[in-house]
Amino acid sequence: MRRICNQCQTDMIEDCKVNVEGAMYGIKISQKGKGMFNSVSAKPKAAICPNCGYVAFYIDEYKEFSK
Repeated sequence: MRRICNQCQTDMIEDCKVNVEGAMYGIKISQKGKGMFNSVSAKPKAAICPNCGYVAFYIDEYKEFSK
């Protein structure tokens, strides 16, 4: 999927890692579903605009959250 910067309409650089400074854990997005084993989680990635520096977070597994 092609990502365009919301600020300046430049093609963004995708698939950048997201880490928390000083911790090895990173960030995880999760949603608790109904039942014991129905939770969904994903690690976010970042897209960065090489023109203005705007950063957008996204996940590849977004369809899993709508179930």
